[in-house]
Amino acid sequence: MSLTLDALLAPVTAERFLAEHYDRQPLHVRGTPEKFAQVLSWRGINRLLDMTHAWSGHSLKLVMDGTPVPPEQYCARAAGRDTGAQGMQPEARLVQEWIGRGASLVLNDVDSLTPGLAAVSDALEAAGLGKAAANVYISWKEHKAFPAHFDTHDVWAVQVEGEKTWNIWEGRAEWPIPHPVFRSLGQAHHEQAKGKLREVVRMRPGDLLYLPRGWYHDALAEGAASVHVAYGVNAPLGMDVLNILVERALYDTLFRQPLPRQDGSAAARFALTSRAGQIGQRLAELARDPKVMEVLERFVGDYRFRRGGYDLLAARGLGAAAAMPGPGGAEGDAPVFRVIAGGARPVRRGAEFVLKTQSGALPLSPAEAEAAGWLLSRPDVAEPELRAAHPAVDAPGLLGRLRAAGLLVAA
Repeated sequence: MSLTLDALLAPVTAERFLAEHYDRQPLHVRGTPEKFAQVLSWRGINRLLDMTHAWSGHSLKLVMDGTPVPPEQYCARAAGRDTGAQGMQPEARLVQEWIGRGASLVLNDVDSLTPGLAAVSDALEAAGLGKAAANVYISWKEHKAFPAHFDTHDVWAVQVEGEKTWNIWEGRAEWPIPHPVFRSLGQAHHEQAKGKLREVVRMRPGDLLYLPRGWYHDALAEGAASVHVAYGVNAPLGMDVLNILVERALYDTLFRQPLPRQDGSAAARFALTSRAGQIGQRLAELARDPKVMEVLERFVGDYRFRRGGYDLLAARGLGAAAAMPGPGGAEGDAPVFRVIAGGARPVRRGAEFVLKTQSGALPLSPAEAEAAGWLLSRPDVAEPELRAAHPAVDAPGLLGRLRAAGLLVAA
């Protein structure tokens, strides 16, 4: 699955979003149920949860009406498969007991676990908005997971199942960061700082909600159940400039010299004040240094997570490289077919091509022959991959003919 910022925001354009909403005000975009159908589904959630050893009491959390459930109440100690060290691992029976009582389920850092989940993160990062991580929130009618709060990153909420009502308040914290100064604020502070109710948003499958960093909100599931994926996007900050300057200052003697000793005299205080001024001036000079700017530009331009990109057989030259699916095509839930052709290749007969099979010769058009040659050099294939690599070919039709000829089987 491949997405762009325009595709995420449609029918709102990326240009309009960046001019009117980015880091300025919330935006609710109505969608259709199929818009994010390939991002995640109930079946996909169960598949993720069945990856038992991928989860811990930190990556899988339960929240009951605003109160976190202690991991000891839904996890059991289990030996890790790599080191044998004991850790807390969720147990399906206990997790589902809590869900039966109405507890919300939170799956943290899932943006690289499926192509659909990764596609949204990739789109946000490709637009230069920052590093995009994803959490899944599963909640039930009349059970609120979290009271009114703000996040220390921009929030992009993608509704994939059910409905959820969001209260968007007028209050906004001024560009908070993940630091105890902001994370230690109590709920009494939040209730006062959230201000008046700005709007109520009813999220349905296919809808998207953007909230700038620091904007106060809370949400409650409607109907039987709700699932949304919250993409938290952290942009590079001014604090990062300081970190880069610290690295540069290491090579400047002014920053390595001892500060003037203080004995309480006016002369000592003046010396310290003068030195601080010299340091500030030097920092300003370094901030304009072309080499520092080169590092900073590269840092900001490349500010994203690295995920995916593996194709082991292609790396060894043993198969054709996989094609990245185009917009609207996701292999996450698409059927996968294993190639059992045993080295079969299309051969030319005059102006046509044929593929020899156990049941006879299969005629192919030139475009189909090229696609079949690509496909049969791989260990397996999904329909979206074939469509992306050879858009001129009827992908379902060709796959059906190859299956009927005994060259493919469902994986």
